[in-house]
Amino acid sequence: MNILLLEDDLDLGEAVRLAFESEGYRVVWVRRLDDAMASLQYSEPELLVLDLGLPDGDGHQLLAWLRREQRKVPALILSARDGLEERLRGLDGGADDYLVKPFALRELLSRVRALARRSYGLEEGLLSLRGLQVHEASMRASLDGRALELSPSEFRLLAALLKRVDRVLTRRFLEEQVLSGSAAESNVLDVHISSLRRKIGEGYIRTIRGLGYVIDRLPAGAGR
Repeated sequence: MNILLLEDDLDLGEAVRLAFESEGYRVVWVRRLDDAMASLQYSEPELLVLDLGLPDGDGHQLLAWLRREQRKVPALILSARDGLEERLRGLDGGADDYLVKPFALRELLSRVRALARRSYGLEEGLLSLRGLQVHEASMRASLDGRALELSPSEFRLLAALLKRVDRVLTRRFLEEQVLSGSAAESNVLDVHISSLRRKIGEGYIRTIRGLGYVIDRLPAGAGR
């Protein structure tokens, strides 16, 4: 996800930028209203995170401009202005969320993930299990909120297993139906499964020797 961050405080801006980048987001960080508007003239971020009190104006001006231009960029306000009227002004003025300073970075990241889900329509058709999330329409996958970089074949395998939790999928089914026959009479399936395990960690994909693979609803050792 591409994020435009508008925050004039150096320490806070750097902390937020690093937190976003640790989640795999791409961040453009600017400190002035004019710079944010210039950036928006030439690009369309997937999320705008903005302060209100800025050296050259107020964040409300940016929101008003975006909505006049009918730009549908989701926006999250970060502000020390904690009064009810100020929060209502921000939300009624076009912001999708409002977080009062000081805040925990974990809460900020959680709110960003929620906005991303709504923005991409991920609530619909979302496959989710023990921190794993897969959305087939957008071909996006994440683990505990962190984006996973999967190949198309890895994505299809993970989606197939998550759609059939607690059901063993045979090697033949996975090779012919999920990988379209490309894995038949080779070790391609095993290579993809091994790569998936490295990316999502142990405890998800279980091998059923001589048959195939399964993802269990509960982790190994948990009561059923």
